[in-house]
Amino acid sequence: MKNVISVEHLTKQYDLGVIGTGTLSRDLNRWWARVRKQPDPYTRIGRQDPFARIGESILALDDVSFTVQQGEALGIIGRNGAGKSTLLKILSRVTAPTKGVVKVKGRIGSLLEVGTGFHPELTGRENVYLNGAILGMKKAEVTRKFDEIVAFSGVEKFIDTPVKRYSSGMYVRLAFAVAAHLDPEILIVDEVLAVGDAEFQKKCLGKMGDVAGEGRTVLFVSHNMGAIQRLCKNSIWLQYGSVRNCGDSSSMVDEYLHSSTISTKIEPSTYPKKEYQTIWVKQVEMYCNGLPTNIMRYGEELSFSIDFECSSRISKPGIGLAIKNDKDEIIINVNNRYQISPKFPQEIIEGKINVHLGQVPLMSGLYSIIVWLGMDPLSDHYRIDDAFTFEVLEYDAWGNGWVPTRNLSRFWWKTDFEFLDSESIDDLVS
Repeated sequence: MKNVISVEHLTKQYDLGVIGTGTLSRDLNRWWARVRKQPDPYTRIGRQDPFARIGESILALDDVSFTVQQGEALGIIGRNGAGKSTLLKILSRVTAPTKGVVKVKGRIGSLLEVGTGFHPELTGRENVYLNGAILGMKKAEVTRKFDEIVAFSGVEKFIDTPVKRYSSGMYVRLAFAVAAHLDPEILIVDEVLAVGDAEFQKKCLGKMGDVAGEGRTVLFVSHNMGAIQRLCKNSIWLQYGSVRNCGDSSSMVDEYLHSSTISTKIEPSTYPKKEYQTIWVKQVEMYCNGLPTNIMRYGEELSFSIDFECSSRISKPGIGLAIKNDKDEIIINVNNRYQISPKFPQEIIEGKINVHLGQVPLMSGLYSIIVWLGMDPLSDHYRIDDAFTFEVLEYDAWGNGWVPTRNLSRFWWKTDFEFLDSESIDDLVS
């Protein structure tokens, strides 16, 4: 397979501070004020003097090198600010690199943000043809694909309406449909699919898989690790503008997720101790497969660690923990008062409580926990709502290419199914 994208020692530097005012005369006035060491005459009231940051710079990308083969679907992962979008803008020729060489063979169709390449005053129909012209397509080619594009986007009723009146979801549906259907040799997609609903995201992932299957190349940036693993065989992990690692997507996702070590500290001043309370929480941490984090994948081992303190020794302590979904519904609730806990002491004064939940089959989404600590009588207790917030990512837990998604149910249990033939059933009955 030949390389269609080659990136060598790519660096992108951005200078901080205000570069220009928009007119030559104002630029001269600003320069003269700076020479005389006077404040900028065009700084808005309450804003920082832009001179204070002039001369500072940041490296959005720092010596990045990699190659992409024809027909490959490559994932690009990393935290916000890692340089992912900057990299895609350079590959799409939206911005130029400060240093380095980028070689691209083939026509690029890119979707970097909602409405990329759309003119707000033009209708959806006119923007389809405009994007086709930008990609180098002839009018006849766009006409041949037009009905398929509109059907995929689902905006048939509004295709002759100016896109400035579209919602962000309609924008991205039409923009993706255009980028994916006008036969680019290389399709570049940023995190804009997060704007669409679950059904449309599924359609988009299916279409990108079809594009890659046809021998065209896909570069896909996403925070949805399940989508990355499902679509991309290999991935690049960017961190602070550099390539931290690259390789098989499953390995990269594992390393990326487990590199996150985040502890949410709860200060006593935020949750003040009431006069009658003798127990309160100091800190909450989440552990996934034994590692501290705030991100887990479907089906992984989950536990929470709760640091607490008492004003005096208390007897018969109680601990409760509940998990809420993003609709504020409690979906899991545990409490040591209703089960035998031989490892839990009958008297405590301070320490750490570990709550092991095991393999929790939570579907993808955002969740938070409620922590409750108490003693007899039950009225003397300490409760914190939203003590810790975490995210569950989609994941191919069984290695069969199928990923449970949240539109199916709240949970998806790993289950053993056993088929009994008629003879086995007779044996059971007898």
